[in-house]
Amino acid sequence: MSPGFASSVPAVAALDWGTTRLRAWLIDGGGKVLAERRGDDGLITAREKGFANVLEGHLAAMGAPEELPVIICGMAGSRQGWLEAPYVGVPSPLGAILGGAARVPGQKRDIRIIPGLAQRPADAPDVMRGEETQLAGAGLPARGRELVCMPGTHSKWVLVEDGAVAGFGTWPTGELFSVLAAHSILRHSLGEHPSPVAPDNPFFRRWCETALADGGDVTSRLFAIRAAGLLQDLEADDAAACLSGLLIGGEIASARRRHGAGATSVVLIASGALAGLYQAALGLAGLGVRTVDADEAVRAGLIEAARENGMIARSGAAI
Repeated sequence: MSPGFASSVPAVAALDWGTTRLRAWLIDGGGKVLAERRGDDGLITAREKGFANVLEGHLAAMGAPEELPVIICGMAGSRQGWLEAPYVGVPSPLGAILGGAARVPGQKRDIRIIPGLAQRPADAPDVMRGEETQLAGAGLPARGRELVCMPGTHSKWVLVEDGAVAGFGTWPTGELFSVLAAHSILRHSLGEHPSPVAPDNPFFRRWCETALADGGDVTSRLFAIRAAGLLQDLEADDAAACLSGLLIGGEIASARRRHGAGATSVVLIASGALAGLYQAALGLAGLGVRTVDADEAVRAGLIEAARENGMIARSGAAI
Protein backbone atom coordinates (compact mmCIF):
# COMPACT_ATOMS: atom_id res chain seq x y z
CA MET A 1 0.00 0.00 0.00
CA SER A 2 1.29 3.48 -0.83
CA PRO A 3 2.39 5.48 2.26
CA GLY A 4 0.03 8.23 1.11
CA PHE A 5 -3.01 6.12 2.03
CA ALA A 6 -4.45 5.14 5.40
CA SER A 7 -3.58 1.75 6.87
CA SER A 8 -3.21 0.12 10.26
CA VAL A 9 0.57 0.42 10.01
CA PRO A 10 2.18 3.46 11.67
CA ALA A 11 4.15 5.74 9.34
CA VAL A 12 5.38 8.30 11.88
CA ALA A 13 5.31 9.10 15.59
CA ALA A 14 4.28 12.66 16.48
CA LEU A 15 5.05 14.31 19.81
CA ASP A 16 4.04 17.56 21.48
CA TRP A 17 6.80 17.79 24.10
CA GLY A 18 6.30 20.61 26.59
CA THR A 19 7.95 21.72 29.80
CA THR A 20 5.95 19.45 32.08
CA ARG A 21 3.81 17.28 29.80
CA LEU A 22 4.23 15.04 26.77
CA ARG A 23 1.67 13.85 24.24
CA ALA A 24 2.54 11.22 21.66
CA TRP A 25 0.64 9.70 18.76
CA LEU A 26 1.29 6.97 16.20
CA ILE A 27 0.04 8.15 12.81
CA ASP A 28 -0.52 6.12 9.66
CA GLY A 29 0.27 7.25 6.12
CA GLY A 30 -3.12 8.90 5.72
CA GLY A 31 -2.90 10.93 8.91
CA LYS A 32 -5.09 8.62 11.02
CA VAL A 33 -4.26 8.25 14.74
CA LEU A 34 -3.50 4.63 15.63
CA ALA A 35 -2.33 5.05 19.23
CA GLU A 36 -1.90 7.79 21.81
CA ARG A 37 0.10 8.32 25.01
CA ARG A 38 0.12 11.19 27.52
CA GLY A 39 2.38 11.64 30.52
CA ASP A 40 4.30 13.90 32.86
CA ASP A 41 7.59 13.30 31.04
CA GLY A 42 8.06 16.89 29.98
CA LEU A 43 11.34 18.68 29.49
CA ILE A 44 12.06 18.86 33.24
CA THR A 45 11.72 15.09 33.73
CA ALA A 46 13.34 14.18 30.40
CA ARG A 47 16.48 16.15 31.23
CA GLU A 48 16.99 13.82 34.19
CA LYS A 49 15.97 10.53 32.55
CA GLY A 50 17.38 11.29 29.11
CA PHE A 51 15.25 12.40 26.17
CA ALA A 52 16.01 9.29 24.13
CA ASN A 53 15.10 7.01 27.03
CA VAL A 54 11.78 8.76 27.60
CA LEU A 55 10.94 8.73 23.90
CA GLU A 56 11.77 5.07 23.43
CA GLY A 57 9.74 4.14 26.50
CA HIS A 58 6.62 5.78 25.11
CA LEU A 59 7.16 4.39 21.61
CA ALA A 60 7.64 0.87 22.96
CA ALA A 61 4.45 1.17 25.01
CA MET A 62 2.57 2.01 21.79
CA GLY A 63 4.20 -0.82 19.84
CA ALA A 64 6.11 1.44 17.45
CA PRO A 65 8.52 -0.24 15.01
CA GLU A 66 12.23 0.39 15.66
CA GLU A 67 12.71 2.28 12.39
CA LEU A 68 9.65 4.53 12.76
CA PRO A 69 10.53 8.22 12.17
CA VAL A 70 9.56 10.83 14.77
CA ILE A 71 8.45 14.46 14.46
CA ILE A 72 8.46 16.64 17.61
CA CYS A 73 7.30 20.14 18.51
CA GLY A 74 7.56 22.12 21.71
CA MET A 75 10.14 22.69 24.42
CA ALA A 76 12.17 19.60 23.53
CA GLY A 77 13.61 21.91 20.87
CA SER A 78 14.55 24.69 23.31
CA ARG A 79 18.03 25.60 24.53
CA GLN A 80 17.36 23.51 27.65
CA GLY A 81 15.84 20.66 25.64
CA TRP A 82 17.11 17.71 23.65
CA LEU A 83 18.37 19.74 20.73
CA GLU A 84 18.02 23.46 20.17
CA ALA A 85 16.07 23.84 16.95
CA PRO A 86 17.05 27.38 15.83
CA TYR A 87 14.28 29.96 15.75
CA VAL A 88 12.85 31.00 12.41
CA GLY A 89 12.43 34.75 12.12
CA VAL A 90 9.11 36.34 11.22
CA PRO A 91 7.60 37.03 8.80
CA SER A 92 7.68 33.43 7.61
CA PRO A 93 5.26 31.06 5.83
CA LEU A 94 3.95 28.29 8.06
CA GLY A 95 5.03 25.61 5.61
CA ALA A 96 8.61 26.87 5.63
CA ILE A 97 8.66 26.78 9.43
CA LEU A 98 7.51 23.17 9.55
CA GLY A 99 9.85 22.11 6.77
CA GLY A 100 12.88 23.41 8.68
CA ALA A 101 12.77 20.73 11.39
CA ALA A 102 16.20 19.96 12.87
CA ARG A 103 17.39 16.35 12.91
CA VAL A 104 18.63 14.92 16.21
CA PRO A 105 22.10 13.48 15.57
CA GLY A 106 23.37 10.09 16.76
CA GLN A 107 19.98 8.34 16.74
CA LYS A 108 18.97 5.17 14.88
CA ARG A 109 15.62 6.72 14.08
CA ASP A 110 15.01 9.78 11.94
CA ILE A 111 14.00 12.18 14.74
CA ARG A 112 13.28 15.81 13.89
CA ILE A 113 12.25 18.80 15.99
CA ILE A 114 10.23 21.69 14.59
CA PRO A 115 11.82 25.11 15.15
CA GLY A 116 10.14 27.86 17.12
CA LEU A 117 9.53 31.41 15.96
CA ALA A 118 11.45 34.56 16.85
CA GLN A 119 10.41 38.19 16.53
CA ARG A 120 13.64 40.17 16.64
CA PRO A 121 12.91 43.94 16.57
CA ALA A 122 14.60 45.70 19.47
CA ASP A 123 11.32 47.18 20.70
CA ALA A 124 9.28 43.96 20.50
CA PRO A 125 11.46 40.84 20.98
CA ASP A 126 9.44 37.65 21.41
CA VAL A 127 9.65 33.88 20.92
CA MET A 128 7.34 30.88 20.75
CA ARG A 129 7.76 27.10 20.64
CA GLY A 130 4.93 24.69 19.98
CA GLU A 131 2.32 27.28 19.10
CA GLU A 132 3.65 27.50 15.53
CA THR A 133 2.60 23.88 15.06
CA GLN A 134 -0.90 24.61 16.38
CA LEU A 135 -1.13 27.49 13.91
CA ALA A 136 -0.20 25.17 11.06
CA GLY A 137 -2.92 22.72 12.09
CA ALA A 138 -5.69 25.26 12.70
CA GLY A 139 -7.03 25.28 9.15
CA LEU A 140 -6.24 28.95 8.51
CA PRO A 141 -7.00 30.15 4.96
CA ALA A 142 -4.17 30.50 2.47
CA ARG A 143 -5.27 34.05 1.66
CA GLY A 144 -6.38 36.88 3.88
CA ARG A 145 -5.60 38.28 7.30
CA GLU A 146 -6.35 36.37 10.50
CA LEU A 147 -5.93 37.37 14.15
CA VAL A 148 -5.29 34.28 16.28
CA CYS A 149 -5.56 34.00 20.06
CA MET A 150 -3.82 31.06 21.79
CA PRO A 151 -4.49 31.30 25.54
CA GLY A 152 -2.44 29.63 28.24
CA THR A 153 0.23 30.25 30.83
CA HIS A 154 1.82 32.53 28.25
CA SER A 155 -0.95 33.53 25.84
CA LYS A 156 0.07 34.20 22.25
CA TRP A 157 -1.66 36.55 19.84
CA VAL A 158 -0.57 36.04 16.26
CA LEU A 159 -1.21 37.97 13.07
CA VAL A 160 -1.25 35.64 10.04
CA GLU A 161 -1.33 37.15 6.55
CA ASP A 162 -1.69 34.99 3.44
CA GLY A 163 -0.49 31.88 5.28
CA ALA A 164 2.56 33.52 6.85
CA VAL A 165 3.17 34.63 10.43
CA ALA A 166 3.55 38.40 10.18
CA GLY A 167 3.99 39.14 13.88
CA PHE A 168 2.98 38.04 17.36
CA GLY A 169 3.01 38.96 21.04
CA THR A 170 2.97 37.18 24.39
CA TRP A 171 0.74 38.00 27.36
CA PRO A 172 1.68 35.89 30.46
CA THR A 173 -1.90 35.93 31.71
CA GLY A 174 -1.96 32.45 33.23
CA GLU A 175 1.34 33.00 35.00
CA LEU A 176 0.20 36.38 36.33
CA PHE A 177 -2.94 34.80 37.76
CA SER A 178 -0.89 32.12 39.54
CA VAL A 179 1.69 34.57 40.90
CA LEU A 180 -0.90 37.09 42.10
CA ALA A 181 -3.12 34.41 43.62
CA ALA A 182 -0.28 32.77 45.55
CA HIS A 183 2.32 35.46 46.20
CA SER A 184 0.57 38.83 46.46
CA ILE A 185 -1.84 40.51 48.86
CA LEU A 186 -4.64 38.94 46.81
CA ARG A 187 -3.81 35.53 48.27
CA HIS A 188 -5.83 36.59 51.33
CA SER A 189 -8.84 37.24 49.08
CA LEU A 190 -8.66 34.15 46.88
CA GLY A 191 -7.71 31.60 49.53
CA GLU A 192 -5.61 28.52 48.88
CA HIS A 193 -7.85 26.58 46.48
CA PRO A 194 -10.42 28.75 44.68
CA SER A 195 -12.92 26.89 42.52
CA PRO A 196 -12.54 26.97 38.72
CA VAL A 197 -14.06 30.07 37.18
CA ALA A 198 -17.15 29.59 35.00
CA PRO A 199 -17.67 31.71 31.85
CA ASP A 200 -21.13 32.80 33.01
CA ASN A 201 -19.93 33.92 36.45
CA PRO A 202 -21.25 37.49 36.81
CA PHE A 203 -18.08 38.64 38.60
CA PHE A 204 -15.91 37.29 35.78
CA ARG A 205 -18.00 39.06 33.18
CA ARG A 206 -18.25 42.36 35.07
CA TRP A 207 -14.53 42.63 35.74
CA CYS A 208 -13.72 41.55 32.20
CA GLU A 209 -15.93 44.35 30.89
CA THR A 210 -14.17 46.78 33.23
CA ALA A 211 -10.76 45.80 31.88
CA LEU A 212 -11.98 46.10 28.30
CA ALA A 213 -13.42 49.55 28.99
CA ASP A 214 -10.15 50.62 30.63
CA GLY A 215 -8.19 49.57 27.53
CA GLY A 216 -6.24 46.92 29.41
CA ASP A 217 -5.14 49.03 32.39
CA VAL A 218 -5.45 46.29 35.01
CA THR A 219 -2.86 47.30 37.60
CA SER A 220 -5.00 50.17 38.88
CA ARG A 221 -7.85 47.71 39.51
CA LEU A 222 -6.01 44.83 41.20
CA PHE A 223 -6.13 46.12 44.75
CA ALA A 224 -9.86 46.74 44.39
CA ILE A 225 -10.32 42.95 44.59
CA ARG A 226 -8.74 42.99 48.04
CA ALA A 227 -10.78 46.01 49.04
CA ALA A 228 -14.00 44.35 47.88
CA GLY A 229 -13.26 41.44 50.19
CA LEU A 230 -12.78 43.76 53.14
CA LEU A 231 -15.63 46.16 52.45
CA GLN A 232 -18.19 44.18 50.44
CA ASP A 233 -17.68 40.62 51.75
CA LEU A 234 -16.48 39.38 48.34
CA GLU A 235 -16.06 35.60 48.69
CA ALA A 236 -12.91 33.73 47.63
CA ASP A 237 -14.36 32.05 44.55
CA ASP A 238 -15.85 35.31 43.34
CA ALA A 239 -12.53 37.07 43.97
CA ALA A 240 -10.87 34.48 41.72
CA ALA A 241 -13.48 35.20 39.07
CA CYS A 242 -12.78 38.93 39.38
CA LEU A 243 -9.04 38.41 38.92
CA SER A 244 -9.55 36.06 35.97
CA GLY A 245 -11.94 38.45 34.24
CA LEU A 246 -9.67 41.42 34.86
CA LEU A 247 -6.55 39.73 33.48
CA ILE A 248 -8.23 38.14 30.46
CA GLY A 249 -10.08 41.34 29.62
CA GLY A 250 -6.86 43.30 29.95
CA GLU A 251 -5.06 40.85 27.67
CA ILE A 252 -7.73 41.12 24.97
CA ALA A 253 -7.82 44.92 25.09
CA SER A 254 -4.03 45.16 24.90
CA ALA A 255 -3.64 42.55 22.17
CA ARG A 256 -6.41 44.06 20.09
CA ARG A 257 -4.77 47.46 20.30
CA ARG A 258 -1.39 46.08 19.21
CA HIS A 259 -2.31 43.47 16.60
CA GLY A 260 -6.02 43.69 15.90
CA ALA A 261 -6.70 47.15 14.53
CA GLY A 262 -9.88 46.79 12.50
CA ALA A 263 -10.34 43.11 13.41
CA THR A 264 -13.93 41.99 13.89
CA SER A 265 -13.22 38.32 14.57
CA VAL A 266 -10.61 36.06 16.15
CA VAL A 267 -9.53 32.46 15.62
CA LEU A 268 -9.34 31.00 19.13
CA ILE A 269 -7.07 27.95 19.48
CA ALA A 270 -7.89 26.55 22.91
CA SER A 271 -9.18 23.54 24.83
CA GLY A 272 -10.99 22.88 28.08
CA ALA A 273 -11.99 25.57 30.56
CA LEU A 274 -9.82 28.24 28.95
CA ALA A 275 -11.74 27.92 25.71
CA GLY A 276 -15.00 28.76 27.47
CA LEU A 277 -13.55 31.73 29.37
CA TYR A 278 -11.96 33.25 26.27
CA GLN A 279 -15.05 32.66 24.14
CA ALA A 280 -17.07 34.60 26.69
CA ALA A 281 -14.48 37.38 27.04
CA LEU A 282 -14.01 37.80 23.29
CA GLY A 283 -17.78 38.00 22.92
CA LEU A 284 -17.87 40.77 25.54
CA ALA A 285 -15.25 42.56 23.46
CA GLY A 286 -17.60 42.43 20.46
CA LEU A 287 -15.45 40.02 18.48
CA GLY A 288 -16.67 37.06 16.47
CA VAL A 289 -14.99 33.79 17.45
CA ARG A 290 -14.07 30.65 15.51
CA THR A 291 -12.81 28.10 18.01
CA VAL A 292 -10.28 25.40 17.08
CA ASP A 293 -9.50 22.65 19.59
CA ALA A 294 -5.85 23.06 20.61
CA ASP A 295 -5.19 19.31 20.91
CA GLU A 296 -6.56 18.67 17.44
CA ALA A 297 -4.62 21.62 16.01
CA VAL A 298 -1.23 20.53 17.34
CA ARG A 299 -1.77 16.98 16.10
CA ALA A 300 -2.81 18.21 12.65
CA GLY A 301 0.22 20.52 12.60
CA LEU A 302 2.56 17.65 13.46
CA ILE A 303 1.08 15.55 10.67
CA GLU A 304 1.62 18.44 8.24
CA ALA A 305 5.20 18.77 9.50
CA ALA A 306 5.77 15.06 8.85
CA ARG A 307 4.60 15.65 5.27
CA GLU A 308 6.78 18.75 4.86
CA ASN A 309 9.82 16.74 6.02
CA GLY A 310 9.10 13.77 3.74
CA MET A 311 8.26 11.36 6.55
CA ILE A 312 4.81 10.61 5.13
CA ALA A 313 3.45 11.39 1.69
CA ARG A 314 0.61 13.65 0.74
CA SER A 315 -2.51 11.83 -0.46
CA GLY A 316 -1.91 10.07 -3.71
CA ALA A 317 1.82 10.76 -3.69
CA ALA A 318 4.75 8.47 -3.09
CA ILE A 319 7.81 9.25 -1.02
